[in-house]
Amino acid sequence: MDLSIVDLSPVPDDGTGKDAYANTVEAAQQAERLGYSRFWVAEHHGMGDTLAGTTPEVLLGHLAAETDSIRLGSGAVLLNHYSPFKVAELFGSLDALAPGRIDAGLGRANGSPAVDQALGTDRRVRNPDEDHAEKIEAVVSHLYDSYPDGHAYSDLEIPRSDAETPVPWVLGSSPSSAALAGELGLRYCFAAFIRPELATRSFEAYRDQFQSSELAGGVDEPQGMVAVNAVCAETDEEAARLRAVAEASFKRMERGVVGTTPSVEEAIDELGAVPDPTPATLDAGEWPRAISGSPETLSDLLVQLADRVGVDEVMIQHVVGDHADALCSHELLADGVGLTPR
Repeated sequence: MDLSIVDLSPVPDDGTGKDAYANTVEAAQQAERLGYSRFWVAEHHGMGDTLAGTTPEVLLGHLAAETDSIRLGSGAVLLNHYSPFKVAELFGSLDALAPGRIDAGLGRANGSPAVDQALGTDRRVRNPDEDHAEKIEAVVSHLYDSYPDGHAYSDLEIPRSDAETPVPWVLGSSPSSAALAGELGLRYCFAAFIRPELATRSFEAYRDQFQSSELAGGVDEPQGMVAVNAVCAETDEEAARLRAVAEASFKRMERGVVGTTPSVEEAIDELGAVPDPTPATLDAGEWPRAISGSPETLSDLLVQLADRVGVDEVMIQHVVGDHADALCSHELLADGVGLTPR
């Protein structure tokens, strides 16, 4: 099983965006040393001083200079806010900075009405799925210079390296996004930390709708990855304690409280107790929104979930209050899975 990481650039307590980005760089460099396959960064808007990951294209450019071999990508660039040509240009620029190492993760998400208005996003799209598919096709066509002769955009060229063109991925958390990825014949990454209950249905939709791609950058057979909220520690009990931050954060979001992350102690207080360790074996159909465990336990859990949806790569996302705990989690998990250090 291959492992990758998606990083949200959380702002540490009493810290700033500068500290968040420094931590992201350190995490990327560690992931490269430990043998992780990819390091993606997220895009969130209007999260106040909690998450600094607002502009993946800028952060990826910096990470390109601070790493040597790990694949870098967006998890995801939110296409509903931008022009496809501009998005293709930014991935072309990133490829020139890190030749052959760039993943073009393409997704969509609305923020609050104020955020979308500030971004200039039109929320009144008549057919969101059709609009999203058209934008994905446009990004890929621009990146691969595959518009046919006579098309209005056929003469537009994007500067990049002469290495492998950025690899497009469709990111989503629903059967509709999975079906869209299948119809386009592109790679698909499902965000199980958002809607874990839809994971199996989404991958079924992806495979049912899959068509060998006519798009440049597509694939001949389904290729998927699942993103899971997971944290690792020396023991199952300590890992469950760290998972309290994610559990409490989910409950805050359910109450409409966004832009805040509790400490471990605050999270345990809000939950009323330390969460139980994640069972070593999950019941059929059971897919927690967050999981935790020792290296052995968590490795087994990830294999179970990957097998359930038929993928051989898992992307790790987590909400951990302390950066040192996050780095320790990455190291312990890499050892548990048996990654080969670079």
